[in-house]
Amino acid sequence: MLAHELKRMGYAVSAVGSAAEALAWLEANEPDVILLDLRLPDVTGLEALRSIRQANATPDVIMLSGHGSVDEAVESIRLGAFDFVTKPCPLDELDMRIRRALERQALRRRTHLLERGLTPPDLGDAFVGESPGFRRVLDLIERVAPTDSTVLIGGETGTGKEMVAKLLHARSARRQRPFVVVECAALQETLLHSELFGHERGAFTGADRAKAGLFEVAHGGTIFLDEIGEISPATQVSLLRVLDTSTFRHVGGTAEIRVDVRVLAATNRNLPDMVAQGVFREDLYYRLRTVGVVLPPLRERGGDVAILARHFVARMCARTGLERRLAPAALEALAQHDWPGNVRELMHVIEAAVVVSEGPEILPEHLSLRSRRVTPPSPGASPTAPDDLPTLEALERAHITTVLQATHGHRSHAARILGISERNLYRKLHEYGLLP
Repeated sequence: MLAHELKRMGYAVSAVGSAAEALAWLEANEPDVILLDLRLPDVTGLEALRSIRQANATPDVIMLSGHGSVDEAVESIRLGAFDFVTKPCPLDELDMRIRRALERQALRRRTHLLERGLTPPDLGDAFVGESPGFRRVLDLIERVAPTDSTVLIGGETGTGKEMVAKLLHARSARRQRPFVVVECAALQETLLHSELFGHERGAFTGADRAKAGLFEVAHGGTIFLDEIGEISPATQVSLLRVLDTSTFRHVGGTAEIRVDVRVLAATNRNLPDMVAQGVFREDLYYRLRTVGVVLPPLRERGGDVAILARHFVARMCARTGLERRLAPAALEALAQHDWPGNVRELMHVIEAAVVVSEGPEILPEHLSLRSRRVTPPSPGASPTAPDDLPTLEALERAHITTVLQATHGHRSHAARILGISERNLYRKLHEYGLLP
């Protein structure tokens, strides 16, 4: 009767009459949920549960009993059952418990997929450069990586902060566990809180199922909080609690969840100034900055520009099958550029140059360089300027338009080139009336 009713409710159901039949069926099939009676004709339900777990079966098991005791319920949960239901159980309540088990199965699969896809390789070969400041940073990374210390990575946009975080993870004992990236600036406050800490079903409008947070997904591994300076005061409080106690609660939940996660954070903002202004918690800043790694801007790395440029040319040629080399004049032009977008800008400039150059040599005219360098006035010159100079707003609007045209309207790619979050790009498009 129960199988008939569950099929009528939309479930795919297979019914068997004994533990032996169930174990034989499980050898060839893999259900999501097992409803297991405590009284069976051959063995007890608890013995059947032990056999199911010894067979490494992954389904969630809901025990059913018409005369179960508290001790039996406790024992079944200890043996790995998901739930214990006393018969007769109304169908709507049984449906709710089955759905809860299915939600946990879905969360487990999501976590497994994320763990498989979020273990980055060792990117040590991608750290190219010989300047003293850059080598000091690499030496510090080598010393810090094997530890579990929280690291705050600073530096201008485009200097490679996320790559440093990935290298710290790859050189740690957590390298086989997940590396989870959180783009703090790209998420609205409520959504960011839910993504970090998870939520219970019904916690807010639209929360039709429970969801594990990214701290849970990163358990045993590393979580990288990019653009940490953008988080709200409320999220700062919750994050500080995780750093201090390694525990948190789901949004809408009451149970304490304990995790083992290494926290790395990055920002291009001046957090000490934000602390002084009262917009970033001082205790959180010092907790994040157990170790500080500051990446030097490309303009301060001297001969590294030529080394990096040749590296990017070789990588691009290997990817495209083209044969290209940098002409001496192109190398000179690269050396004279001020690189406001740092290594990321250089990488995009080289990528475009390899594609647009017609012969084997990359010449200065193949390099799309936009300098922000301001020429100081000559001694004794008048401080006055022409009235027709464009405003900063006009320059920014024009530059955003140029980048969007170059990326064929791809906002995510454009935001990366501009060195801002996609959310900030969307806001600027709205301000400047550039939305379609």
